[in-house]
Amino acid sequence: MKILVTGGARSGKSRFAQARAEALHPRRFYLATAQALDAEMADRIARHRADRDGSWQTLEEPLDPGPLLRQDGVVLLDCLTLWVSNLLLADRDDADIEAAMEALVSAVATADNPVVLVTNEVGLGIVPNNPLARRFRDHSGRLSQLLAAVCDEVVLCVAGLPLTVKSPHNVER
Repeated sequence: MKILVTGGARSGKSRFAQARAEALHPRRFYLATAQALDAEMADRIARHRADRDGSWQTLEEPLDPGPLLRQDGVVLLDCLTLWVSNLLLADRDDADIEAAMEALVSAVATADNPVVLVTNEVGLGIVPNNPLARRFRDHSGRLSQLLAAVCDEVVLCVAGLPLTVKSPHNVER
């Protein structure tokens, strides 16, 4: 089972994704892409850790999470938009970012274990007024489309409510 959970900031997507992952397998791996580059982010990371019980093992990989998706249990990768930000801040060019995205999508598609992915929906806002923000929006939106194509289920969270956009029951074969 591959599940993509998307939604706006503070929409409940991480909480929903964690509950879905906990229902899928007793062995749980939290694959974090966030980096504690400032005190506020360190605080956010600490709060996320506190939300998980001792059944979770935390893996941290800000730039190349794909190889860590294969585990003996469910992997919850949170968050893909932070991952795209990390790539941009690492001065990766667009071709490198596209290659990294393709590698990640391939890793998701070929993983034998359950994978739950969290990302922010970036396509509902205004067109950003600067090139870096547009690159971020474009790469994030493309990544979401690529992952939605290989995932069994896609869920959009709005105001804490999960809305199933794609499920094995409503996909044309």
